[in-house]
Amino acid sequence: MCLDNRSRMNREIHVRFCEGLGVKFPLPTRLRESTKVKYQFIQRHPEYPVAKWAEMLKIDRTGYYSWLRCREARHEREAYLKKRIMEEFNKSRGTYGPDRIVKELRKFGDSIGRERCASYMDDMGLDSCHNRHRARSLTNSRNARGDGYPNILGKKEFPIVPRMGLVSDITYIRTDEGFMYHCMIKDVISGDVLGDHMSDRMTKELVINAMLSVMARHELSEGCIFHSDRGSQYTSKAFMGLLAGYGIRQSFSRVGMPGDNSWSESFFATMKKELIHRTHFETKVQAREAVFEYIYCFYNVTRIQKRLGYLSPKQYLRSLETEQLEAVA
Repeated sequence: MCLDNRSRMNREIHVRFCEGLGVKFPLPTRLRESTKVKYQFIQRHPEYPVAKWAEMLKIDRTGYYSWLRCREARHEREAYLKKRIMEEFNKSRGTYGPDRIVKELRKFGDSIGRERCASYMDDMGLDSCHNRHRARSLTNSRNARGDGYPNILGKKEFPIVPRMGLVSDITYIRTDEGFMYHCMIKDVISGDVLGDHMSDRMTKELVINAMLSVMARHELSEGCIFHSDRGSQYTSKAFMGLLAGYGIRQSFSRVGMPGDNSWSESFFATMKKELIHRTHFETKVQAREAVFEYIYCFYNVTRIQKRLGYLSPKQYLRSLETEQLEAVA
């Protein structure tokens, strides 16, 4: 029996639909696929009019065109979000992961979930620089193992206000001209790096000069606490006398407990991942300039921190000042 043209077209449409679903035999039950599957099939096979597909697949043409518009809108939205993610990733110098990027996007009204952001970052090959690196202690505490080195800051016996709890540590930076040693002093509450110093040698003058840089820039309240490990640089008579002369109480980590100074450990871990391990320094001058720019132009000013409510240290300090003014008013 010979089929008319309409029957041939209907049969061919049925076969093509089943082939589009990856079916070996064109069974009639395959026409019961979901509406979305049928829409996708029509879009992939423009060789017949949409009206003919709609008739055979028993769907509404209006619904198909509506789905098509929504699909285009989704693609435009995806392209826009990927562009914004790339902008925030580049602005962070390749340091932000999905959590921080999502928070930054939401500040500007761009709503996106963490999982979707991570998926888009994977699509674009964007990967945060935060990989684990082992760190070793540089300071020697063998001469400071008595009872005269209390851990005051660990007991949290200080007011929860900025610049009442300071922490410090030392790390090294490799250059083609040799090692540089870097001492930084940081505020516990805001995370703001208040001062630092770099030197060719790891001596007591390294930490003394770092402390002097803090005092030159900031007014410290009498009775504030300075916390460090028990390294000889921090337990030297010259440095302890400097702090005592300004009424600053000194606090020390327990022996073999680097976690007591986790505030400093976290900063150096961050700086090494975001700067040191990603940069080759030919000269010591390059290292000095790069560290200065990282701390005072990026870390303190624009780099957001989760514990600060996704604000940078300077932004957090400004928010505290605003709250205090509103409370007084």
